[in-house]
Amino acid sequence: MLKRIIKYTLLIFLLGGIALMIYAWHLSGQVEERFSARRWSIPSTVYSDTTLLYPGQHINPVRFSEKLFNLGYRSVKTMPSQKGEIRIRTDTLDIYLNDLKTPWTERAGFLAQIGFSEGIIGTIRRKDNGQMIPIMELEPEEIMQFFGQERERRQLISIDQVPEHQIQAVMAAEDHRFFQHYGIDWRGILRAVMTNLRHAAIRQGGSTLTQQLAKNYFLTPERTFSRKLRELILALIIEFKYDKREILEIYLNEIYLGQKGSVAINGIGEASYFYFGKPVKRLTLSEAATIAGLIKAPNNYSPYRDMASCQSRRDTVLEAMHRWEWITQAELNEARQQPINAVGFLAADKKAPYFIDYLTEQLNTLYRSEDLTSLGLSIYTTLDTQVQLAAEEALTMGLARLEKSNPELQRATPEEKLQGALVVMQPKTGHILALVGGRNYSVSQFNRISQARRQPGSAFKPLVYLSALEQFTPTTLLSNDRKTYTVNGKQWDPQNFEPVTEYTVSLQDALKKSYNLATVDLAMKTGIERIVELAAKFNLSTPIKPYPSLALGAFEVIPLELARSYCVFAAEGVQPFPLSLKGVVDENDRILEQQHLNIERLITPAEAFIMNSMLQGVVREGTARSLQWRGITWPVAGKTGTTNDFKDAWFVGYTPDILALVWVGFDNGDSIKATGAAAALPIWAELMNAIPQYRSETDFKIPQGVEKILVCPVTGRPAVVGCPDPLDVYFIADRAPDEACPLHAKEGIAGKIIKGVKGLINDD
Repeated sequence: MLKRIIKYTLLIFLLGGIALMIYAWHLSGQVEERFSARRWSIPSTVYSDTTLLYPGQHINPVRFSEKLFNLGYRSVKTMPSQKGEIRIRTDTLDIYLNDLKTPWTERAGFLAQIGFSEGIIGTIRRKDNGQMIPIMELEPEEIMQFFGQERERRQLISIDQVPEHQIQAVMAAEDHRFFQHYGIDWRGILRAVMTNLRHAAIRQGGSTLTQQLAKNYFLTPERTFSRKLRELILALIIEFKYDKREILEIYLNEIYLGQKGSVAINGIGEASYFYFGKPVKRLTLSEAATIAGLIKAPNNYSPYRDMASCQSRRDTVLEAMHRWEWITQAELNEARQQPINAVGFLAADKKAPYFIDYLTEQLNTLYRSEDLTSLGLSIYTTLDTQVQLAAEEALTMGLARLEKSNPELQRATPEEKLQGALVVMQPKTGHILALVGGRNYSVSQFNRISQARRQPGSAFKPLVYLSALEQFTPTTLLSNDRKTYTVNGKQWDPQNFEPVTEYTVSLQDALKKSYNLATVDLAMKTGIERIVELAAKFNLSTPIKPYPSLALGAFEVIPLELARSYCVFAAEGVQPFPLSLKGVVDENDRILEQQHLNIERLITPAEAFIMNSMLQGVVREGTARSLQWRGITWPVAGKTGTTNDFKDAWFVGYTPDILALVWVGFDNGDSIKATGAAAALPIWAELMNAIPQYRSETDFKIPQGVEKILVCPVTGRPAVVGCPDPLDVYFIADRAPDEACPLHAKEGIAGKIIKGVKGLINDD
């Protein structure tokens, strides 16, 4: 009987052992599959463009300070000694630059000094050798990340990047015999059991780093015997298959170390920046012990939550390091005296949300959403965060100002409030520097820059005048008198915005003062079909029908496409494609996508310059002249726009270097009871005054094929002696008038005859 029991017992143990071996083999396959494949889902990170600084550049001190803060620079009272530190004084900024690495440039950080005078950069020089720097580039700013369901932030590091005292601190805090055991530390388990029995409570755990890694990677947090058994088996398998330093590297990249809002901070690499604003290799002994101490309970020992508990836990880790003879008594004493200077953080707001939505649309043509949340791509954009913040603020303040000035514009519910939109572009490249698609993204995600269709009103008129340049000149006279037109059997009787006394006006004056009647007269003389063809050539995608009302912008456009049309004038006849994306780099720094300039020549440089000259007249003497007393004193061209019943207000203004479009209106088409000059233009001016780094003191370049002629303001012909207040006017050279002013030339001849007769009489 006893032999039978022993026999069956041995059989059971044998079968159990075989089953355990099969199960271990199964788990081994899981470990191999997980560790040999992509170990983590890393969110893709979106970055702004870099920031260029150079002597002679105007800056906005407030926006510039915000930029440095957002880049993680920390203010110190003495000369900066580490990367990421700045010292601000009245007329100088000492800055220890962070390393710069983009797909196009790489530069190690260095100490520099920037000298200022009345908001202008005077000098930039290196502090180490005194060398003057003609241009300096600040690193791009992180805008957002494409998180998956886990919402984890992680910066992967190599074990070779981790200082020895950080490794020792982690071992002291969690598993000081890590390099002596084989995944399971029986001495540690026994010690933990004795400690817990002595205190009659769970005071100590016996899990090794390898067990913790097995639990985090493969198991649920439930506390059952079967889970613990799986954990032990997995730990043994991991130790058998992988080197100790490789296991430690995986652990250091995996461990949970805190929370930033709704996003988990995982890994030593991310934690070193989150808590101390520096890479792991630059962590001090005190900082390394602080991070190691967080592993036990990150949210209890966080310096952002409980500094006293954090410091106590750090000291416990330091004492353990000393106990295991990894640091000396002197090092222990010095590290304990160090304050825990966490850099601080702000809960991440969604930056530039409408821009990010537009960017995402472009990215979705290149990548799947799951790739963006797992491949750890670095996405470099055209966004200038200083311009974006200034645009958001200008729009918010401008709309609030309009509501305050006219209580009829106020609405009770957020969804019905007065709306606005704004886009800022570099006209020669198409780079979108800022995009604000609405008043409040949390209320409405509808992007009024790229998705809305609104009537442009007079903002469309420049295309009408451009279409006429082959037949007419800026001094061609137009009828500004009332006429009735028949359209599809119906009478159409356009009117000027205000009553006028000028019934004959020059083409350039008609544009300058935005006369409706003269514009329609020009459109009819030019041909409506020609204007429709030009609109299609300028890539306006909305349907445009050949009606006379087209001349007054009575059809709908997408604001971004209208802005792109104006880029042609500023870019000397070339139209760019609106770009939000500059390039994409994978986790191994390989360039996957690089957006090249996509431009198309639509008109000649001469035609573009003539339009610029006439649109500068709009700013100097026409409907946009109020810019001059709003602080805009440098050369600017632009056009206001207002639609019937004041449903839409526009202003598009530009220099050779920057273009911005502003739209104001209600989503439901209610009247805003204000013109483009009163509603949109002040927002544009406020924005431009807030970004002086883009101020262009130079005028539009005069290309070949343009001729400046002194003309008579009455006839538009080259002036002669006797013409009153002659004007300088630019013409396309082969289309310039060559016949002298016939009116005053005759008066001059008659005057000479009379004078001659009088002379003869006097002689007699």
